[in-house]
Amino acid sequence: MSQFLTIGEPIALFGSEEIDKSLKDANHFQKFLAGAELNVTVGVSRLGYSTEYVTRLGQDPFGEFILDQLKENNIGDTYIESTSDYWTAFQLKDRVSQGDPSIFYFRKNSAAAHFEKEVIEKIDVSDLKVVHLSGIFPAISLEANNAFRLLIKRLEEANVLTTFDPNLRPQLWKNQETMVQQINEFAKHSKIILPGINEGEILVGSRDPETIADFYLENSQLTETVVVKLGEAGAYVKERGKKGYIVPGFSVSNVVDTVGAGDGFAVGLITGLLEGETLENSVIRANAIGALAVQSPGDNDGYPTPEQLQKFLKEQGK
Repeated sequence: MSQFLTIGEPIALFGSEEIDKSLKDANHFQKFLAGAELNVTVGVSRLGYSTEYVTRLGQDPFGEFILDQLKENNIGDTYIESTSDYWTAFQLKDRVSQGDPSIFYFRKNSAAAHFEKEVIEKIDVSDLKVVHLSGIFPAISLEANNAFRLLIKRLEEANVLTTFDPNLRPQLWKNQETMVQQINEFAKHSKIILPGINEGEILVGSRDPETIADFYLENSQLTETVVVKLGEAGAYVKERGKKGYIVPGFSVSNVVDTVGAGDGFAVGLITGLLEGETLENSVIRANAIGALAVQSPGDNDGYPTPEQLQKFLKEQGK
């Protein structure tokens, strides 16, 4: 039985190899596996945990590539369906020397956007330890949104530990008002919320970590913990009924690509909790994997093995 599960849209990513050249002008690209929820699954699997990924793929070269990558990363495919009616999403990403890269999606009308919610009924939730949820999948289509709602209902009824990353993608939503309303509604159904400080400004109207944390702790009685990601400064942690605190981040001298750092953070937190670590130690691990992630060009190829993680933590004196 799997210890971890998530649902999302996998994407074939073509990352430019030419620094500071626009997507229009770039000629050389490298292909990677991408998709926020899938990034987390790759990281959790790489650290030795059994995983399942729920999605729908097109019967096309990108779908075949993704299936091969799932197999290579030891990710379960029990709940993956394929169809010849729709295609697998892909995206382009430039490479920049500073800041966040630009991304252009080709995902409208994809196979995952036509997800059939009957698959959700087949999921065995009985032995799941953690399920990671993201605000991206319910944004891609009405079908995905309905399936997502059914899944969170089943998880809540089964009392499964859930983590929720808002993962705001304004371009996928009808408008910002709809995005904020639905993301904050979905957050009510998770025990651990993982907003970024920039997301907090949009969702809560504040960049103050404590204000953000208090909003989500008051948003739902189910939510027990809020961890606000502060980038290189680390994370602010607050549990229900306790005083909040900051867990410092790690300094990184060579930032290659910031995409995937937040997903790497989720990997560290989730696997720390799976190993029975304290919340604070799990957040230290989350910061560490986020720091490792930004040093590689792909969205998830910088996520460590157990040996690589221990080596990094030892070098950092942790």
